[in-house]
Amino acid sequence: MDLIAKSRIKLNISCHMPPITYKEFSDYMARYECPDNTMVKAETWIVKKTPNRYDTKIPSGIFYEYVQNMRERMNKGMRISESSIWESAVESLVLMPRGENKADIEAKVLGKAITDFRKRYRAALRKGTLDSAPDLDVLLLAKELGAGVVAADEGIKVWAERLGLIFLSAKSFPKMMEEYLQHYE
Repeated sequence: MDLIAKSRIKLNISCHMPPITYKEFSDYMARYECPDNTMVKAETWIVKKTPNRYDTKIPSGIFYEYVQNMRERMNKGMRISESSIWESAVESLVLMPRGENKADIEAKVLGKAITDFRKRYRAALRKGTLDSAPDLDVLLLAKELGAGVVAADEGIKVWAERLGLIFLSAKSFPKMMEEYLQHYE
């Protein structure tokens, strides 16, 4: 490969991130004590850009699917809520005649019910969907730039694919970059 072709490739390799996503990234790197020299390289390589939320076009069919998906999830969340209330009420009613005191019933039944409810509710409403503005910003920016998305988030994956964007798993991305750099150098 000639030098001009290599320099074109090199110029095209950068990472664009919405500023809020960059903050999440840098907080994560700080939490896991990433070396300063690595953060300096990341700061140089990562371009922080807010997506153009007003001019980036998304097909209305995608928006329709999203609203329909959220409605189904909300209904499922409501059923989970109702089920949790019934289960905890029945269990409380069973324990009351046995002479258990109110504080023990609350600790046993309600504590467990709340924990179980949160787990089931989170799985029903959040897994596989866009559940934050930063997630949406990532997709909008990728759509605007005609770029791919690298993420570990299942919701970003699902909606990136629906938007026709290239999606790369964050788990396999480092290995892919190592392979690419071996052939580039």
